[in-house]
Formats: sequence, structure tokens, C-alpha cells
Amino acid sequence: MKIVIAPDSFKESLSAEKCCQAIKAGFSTIFPDAHYICLPIADGGEGTVDAMVAATGGNIVTLEVCGPMGETVNAFYGLTGDGKTAVIEMAAASGLMLVAPEKRNPLLASSFGTGELIRHALDNGIRHIILGIGGSATVDGGMGMAQALGVRFLDADGQVLAANGGNLARVASIEMDECDPRLANCHIEVACDVDNPLVGARGAAAVFGPQKGATPEMVEELEQGLQNYARVLQQLTEINVCQMAGGGAAGGMGIAAAVFLNADIKPGIEIVLNAVNLAQAVQGAALVITGEGRIDSQTAGGKAPLGVASVAKQFNVPVIGIAGVLGDGVEVVHQYGIDAVFSILPRLAPLAEVLASGETNLFNSARNIACAIKIGQGIKN
Repeated sequence: MKIVIAPDSFKESLSAEKCCQAIKAGFSTIFPDAHYICLPIADGGEGTVDAMVAATGGNIVTLEVCGPMGETVNAFYGLTGDGKTAVIEMAAASGLMLVAPEKRNPLLASSFGTGELIRHALDNGIRHIILGIGGSATVDGGMGMAQALGVRFLDADGQVLAANGGNLARVASIEMDECDPRLANCHIEVACDVDNPLVGARGAAAVFGPQKGATPEMVEELEQGLQNYARVLQQLTEINVCQMAGGGAAGGMGIAAAVFLNADIKPGIEIVLNAVNLAQAVQGAALVITGEGRIDSQTAGGKAPLGVASVAKQFNVPVIGIAGVLGDGVEVVHQYGIDAVFSILPRLAPLAEVLASGETNLFNSARNIACAIKIGQGIKN
């Protein structure tokens, strides 16, 4: 009997890999002879590098890069087991969590470090990059990332500009002649789960600026800067710079990746599941087990468990979802391929206790689910 275990992380409690281990351990007490395939997954955001490295037997590359506020930070990216794909999280180099709350300022923040990670991967011969763009501290339109790869942003006097949100309004021209030529032969996929455009009421400044420390005055300055940036950028591409879905993601990194990297912008879970080849693993399985910290009505919006379920249903394989918490509207997930859902909480407890006991609770729940399946196999209609 083949059982595929493919959970996302339980945020602040268990990594996706540890979730796999706990579920497998619980099931193995009841089905010790089953063939288990563990594929820790992620939706393209935090944890994607760890999940994909674990799922493919890859490794982590560490290096120093320029942080969002110009300081040196220790960053990382992942290499898949075959050594052909780099998995980069923008947050590792340009993330909001790298900046103390009192120092957050998207007018000064730059995505330069993210470009350094991409350049380092190219130096290592990588020609396929998966870039997750969640959790950034920046609203620089991806200027920093592009600058690290050789793109030059000039003001009206032809002077090179520092790449940050405050200089978006000063961009008068963009020179691409020194852009890293290796990008032309590199397939880059951007994991993006928002459809916000670059500018406007749903744009990078208005929606994401306040999350990154922008005051109302900063939001207005950033919006005006992005409007100018868009006008200049439009001269380089046939893409509708202002309206492209996802262009405003990560402070405009979405549009920068599309224009400067010729990247494909896709839902994160789609990229991850293709990369770990979930479809091949699911074929012939008796059961698929997925999960994440919380399963509720929002799970149906494209989160990792629904992505796993959609693949499983292509092969008519039953799916069980396990979560720390089952929230409002959880029943909707049954319409999208998750046949049964379970919470691992044995009782009400303080949050700190719940997070600390996640591994034990997940093991116990997995064992109980397996036991129920075993009992069901012996019950006759």
C-alpha cells in the first residue's frame, strides 16, 4: 500500500519536513509495511526553500548579500537534488523580518540582495530558478534586483540612481546593455499568489506599502514614483506594465521579474507541485495526506492542501487533510477534493503550549486516523 504524505508547514510550530515525519511515524504504528512517500511542500512563500530541498534531497547555499536597508545580511537559497534548479525566497535577502520595526522605510529599502542571490545561482551554472516573492520589505519596483543584475536606472541628467523606492520618481531612462546575458538562457518562474497591479488603489504602494512601514505620506510618494517608473518601463516591453496581474506583488517585484527576467508569473503551489513531481508520486497511491496549520474557507483560495488535492483527484486517490485548527467554512474544502479533515488539538490550551506540542499532537492524530482506517477495513456493510 502506497501512502503519499504532502503537507505544508504548521507555521511557528513545525516545518513541512517535520510534519511529514510526524505523520509517517503515526501511520507506521498501524501500517508498518506501507510504502510511504514524503513530499514536504509549500505555496511559494516562507518555507519554500526548506520544503523543496527536503522533498528533492537538495542542499542549502549560504552567502552574504546586501540587505534591504543596505546592511550586510546572511542569506541563502536552495538547490534541488538534481542540482539543476535554484529555489530563492526574496524574504531571505530583502525580507521585512530582516528590518527592525522602527527602521522600516520602503522609501529607502532595496531589493538588491535578491538580485545578488539570482546572480550567485547563475554563477553556479543554474539555468532554472524558482523565485518566491513574499514577505519583502521593499516597494522599489524591483529596481534593486535588476540593478544587481546589470540594469542601470538613470535620472534626467544621466546619473545612475540608487535603487530604492524613494528614487522611483526620478527614473528618466533605463539602460539594459549591461544586463547579465546569462538571463537569456535561464528559465525563471515567480511564485506569486496575489493579482494586484503595480499602481492604483490595489497597487503596490496602496496595499502593501503600509505593511512595510509606509506612512500615508510615504504611500502617496511611492504611488507617484511607481506611476513614473511604469511610464519609463513601458518603453521596454509590450506587457501592460500598469495592469499586469501580480505586477504589484512584493512592492513591484512582479513586474520587474516579468520585464527584466522574462519570468513566468504563476501560483506558487502550482510551481512547487510541478517541481517535486507530485503527480508521479500520487499515481497508484491508496491515500494522500496533506495539511497545514489552519484549514478553513480560505484554504479553497489556492493554498497548498487544495493544490495537493487537485492533483490527487486526477488519479481518483482519496485525500485526508490534517490541521492545527479547523476554521470557519472548513466544509467548503470537501468540494475541492479533500475528503476528510481533522484537527490535531486534543483540548483547548494556550497558544504557546499548542505550538510547542505540535509534533506530539500531529503524531497522535495521524495514529488515530490510521487506526480508524484499519478498523474501517474490517467493517462489513
